[in-house]
Amino acid sequence: MRERVDLRAAGDRLDELGNLRSMSALNEKTVLLRLLDRLDEALTIGTEAVRQARFTGDREQLIGARIRRAQVLQYLGKFDDAVVELSDCVMEARGREWTALEAFAIQSRGKVYFDMKDYDNALSDMTAAVFLREKLGASPAEIEGALTAVAVVQSLSEEQHAAGGDPAE
Repeated sequence: MRERVDLRAAGDRLDELGNLRSMSALNEKTVLLRLLDRLDEALTIGTEAVRQARFTGDREQLIGARIRRAQVLQYLGKFDDAVVELSDCVMEARGREWTALEAFAIQSRGKVYFDMKDYDNALSDMTAAVFLREKLGASPAEIEGALTAVAVVQSLSEEQHAAGGDPAE
């Protein structure tokens, strides 16, 4: 469930950002570097964004930066670390009633579970993300895309159960 991206545009935007160190620049660089498969750099910049958000004391920015860094961990194949980080983000966002961040964290964690072939947990998270996005008033196109992902994961989960597969294997 990896994004398609115009690599040239991503590289050009990264060049435009240059040495900017604002919170928004660091977050954007983290995403662009991840999409460009420059994962070690993405992790470094993502960690810098987390540090900067902690320093400012803005909890919402901190959760967003942690989610983006967890996505890099996912791409690095550090699934367990990503799940732990995202689970913490889900709980904090839920506790503070930041529904958009909660949806972002749950959807991201669902993608990690998907990569782990843990389709039951992926299905649970992706379904929860759909409900949260509906609550937020997402567009019909966004909901339709999310429901398509749910249907794909549900099908894979059913196949896994029918084959007697265990995601922990």
